[in-house]
Amino acid sequence: MAFQNKNLSVIAYANGFTLWHYAAKEAMSTISAAGYFDGVKTLMNTGDVIIINASDTTSIKKITVDENITVTDLA
Repeated sequence: MAFQNKNLSVIAYANGFTLWHYAAKEAMSTISAAGYFDGVKTLMNTGDVIIINASDTTSIKKITVDENITVTDLA
């Protein structure tokens, strides 16, 4: 299944930082693949954080925007 905009929401926004939430019935490996969130590339910024509720797990990840949007585990 592909990214669905209706499953993405903003939890908080301040000083150029956004905390996002995304929930979908897909595996985390699918959702966290590079380019999955490219449909909203103009909305997300490097350094934003996203809480992802996937079908198999929940995780908090940081966002990096380059050619593609990538999400990686918070350190």
